[in-house]
Amino acid sequence: MAAPAFVERLNEQIGHEFAAHQQYVAIATYYDALTMPQMAALFYQQAQEERDHAMMMVQYLLDADHTPTIPALPAPRVDFGDVIEPVAAALEQERRVTEQINDLTRIARDNNDFASDQFMQWFIKEQVEELSKMSDLLAVVTRSKDDYERIEDWVAREDQGGESDPTAPRIAGA
Repeated sequence: MAAPAFVERLNEQIGHEFAAHQQYVAIATYYDALTMPQMAALFYQQAQEERDHAMMMVQYLLDADHTPTIPALPAPRVDFGDVIEPVAAALEQERRVTEQINDLTRIARDNNDFASDQFMQWFIKEQVEELSKMSDLLAVVTRSKDDYERIEDWVAREDQGGESDPTAPRIAGA
């Protein structure tokens, strides 16, 4: 059974993951409207990953005999001044999520909740990858802000999509 403090915070994190999902959909549609299909596809995929993360957390709570709570969400940001702002917002979001994941891990450890600690290890690894990906993308978009085709070419070349990770937690409903 997961520690009550961990369960409470993980339920909050489910909301953060669903909010990230919506924000990435908003970013994807921004790039879609600019006819930047590579950037749009990248962020639609990011949105799916965030949804999957939330559903992994839902499944963990169900497996640990706890009731997941799905909160209402604030509307995502949809207006951006240029092609840099959405990526900068995504990087900031990933930084916040990294702090949240680290805090969840700390709570599990402080409560000697070893199963929850182990569950969080995959998310720690995932956040290292996400921070690196968004940092690189921000550098490219900043450098090429006036050349959408160059950005699109870089994404097409560098973003090969993620392979299935056999160590990933189970996704509820999958």
